[in-house]
Amino acid sequence: MSTPRKLAAGNWKMNGTAAELSEVKTLLAEQAAPGCDVLLCPPATLIHRMAQAAEGSILKVGGQDCHARQSGAHTGDISAAMLKDAGASHVILGHSERRADHGESDEDVRAKAEAALAAGLVAVICVGETLEQRESGATLDIVAAQLGGSIPDDVSAGTLVVAYEPVWAIGTGKVPETAQIAEVHDFIRARLSSRFGEAGQGVALLYGGSVKPSNAAEIFAVENVNGALVGGASLKAADFGAIVAALSDA
Repeated sequence: MSTPRKLAAGNWKMNGTAAELSEVKTLLAEQAAPGCDVLLCPPATLIHRMAQAAEGSILKVGGQDCHARQSGAHTGDISAAMLKDAGASHVILGHSERRADHGESDEDVRAKAEAALAAGLVAVICVGETLEQRESGATLDIVAAQLGGSIPDDVSAGTLVVAYEPVWAIGTGKVPETAQIAEVHDFIRARLSSRFGEAGQGVALLYGGSVKPSNAAEIFAVENVNGALVGGASLKAADFGAIVAALSDA
């Protein structure tokens, strides 16, 4: 059976200018050889410079979104090929903020994922329920629909990462109970294994939503949690480094 690689991923969202690249240098100095993969996804304006700073190191760099088309009249958008050209190896797709703020559907996410795979990027596809959906008992139905609609058919353990991010826990400080995290991660693993066989068993499953140094170890102890997609705590080397260390020790 394939064993997923552990991954600590950071999403800077719309934060960071050239000055914040100093945090990357600090992180690299302190995390020379962690026992997990490390990924940072800065704004598109920083991808090339961060990739240059990370060259030859343990750090991988990713984008936060891409267009489904390779090129064309799409003002303000960026293609997967452009991300690859800038030095990215991964791209986050279907984040709840993109689904909510930009009205992205599962079909949109799937098309972007197909473009990412064609460009040679690893697709980090996000799924998760709102508080209303959680309270109505629809969590697994929502996650199942997002998995089925957002993930292309031609993925492998090396080209897909799935991040479970309950919308109500993102940036709120609220964290699901470990039993709730376990239920969803076990469900995702079962769905991926059923659909993709051994490849589905090797896909890294990340938890995201108010992950911080104080709760990281407890979250990483949950079965089928292979890492984290970290928001605000990834902006500071000290905080993200502590999360990386917790995952390395898990």
